[in-house]
Amino acid sequence: MAELTLLRNIGKEMARKLTTVGIDSFETLREAGAKEVYFKLKMTYSRVCLVHLYALEGALEGGEFNSLTREKKRGLKELSGFLERKQRGG
Repeated sequence: MAELTLLRNIGKEMARKLTTVGIDSFETLREAGAKEVYFKLKMTYSRVCLVHLYALEGALEGGEFNSLTREKKRGLKELSGFLERKQRGG
């Protein structure tokens, strides 16, 4: 878990959540990808939101989540919205 907190955008609470879904290092995060990890988090923690997905993508890119490109954010937002609707049964 300590290794995860060295990544940008990943604090202790996010690292704890990541560990519970099988992500315990940058390598496992990279191999799974931000979208897959977000899906796992969303299925385990219903309150995980779009900002978490941005944070994961930013951690993989080595930058702040708010510096993602507009196009990247748009694609991630679509995925997040889709999962939100699925969770509500829509």
